[in-house]
Amino acid sequence: MLRRLIESPYPLWLLLALPGAVIIVRYATGATFYGEVVLATGDLSAKLLIATMAVTPLTLMFPGRPWVRYVLRRRRYLGVAAFGYAALHTVVYLLRKETFGLILDEGAEPGLLTGWIALVIFAVLAITSSDAAVRRLRRLWKRLHRWVYVAAILTFVHWVMEAFDPLPGLIHLAVLATLEGFRLWKTNRGSRRQPT
Repeated sequence: MLRRLIESPYPLWLLLALPGAVIIVRYATGATFYGEVVLATGDLSAKLLIATMAVTPLTLMFPGRPWVRYVLRRRRYLGVAAFGYAALHTVVYLLRKETFGLILDEGAEPGLLTGWIALVIFAVLAITSSDAAVRRLRRLWKRLHRWVYVAAILTFVHWVMEAFDPLPGLIHLAVLATLEGFRLWKTNRGSRRQPT
């Protein structure tokens, strides 16, 4: 029974959705304000993006560990949740701006344009994150989902350019760069050891 519960996706989805539910309720009741919601949703989206992209480096650091295998099987959940918080971040922004003209004007600014492009890429990746999409797209699926690297760079450029304090964005970017640097180093070292 416990094993079935652990293997079920529902506890993880509940855990991933809980912060969003708290943010929405607090914003709707006036317990928190616009700036806090935008900051919290953007922060959660970026952290979940890092967690999604960290899975491969973690499998290289801790091969065969049960908790790594658990996360590896559910990596797509983390990615979809990252998109969900990015979408919530965007919806709160749109509701605040109200007028389409203002949204278009601000959207042309580099800091916001990078965010919009990242969101579009995330939307495509989230839509194609189902098992059916993996089967239908086959080899194209992996190539398509490599666009997460472009989306990640754009996300952190957006964060650094739009934040009152860019330091947290730079720190998160450094964490992601370190993890990806380790992945590249480990992968290249492994390929050089292959017999020719």
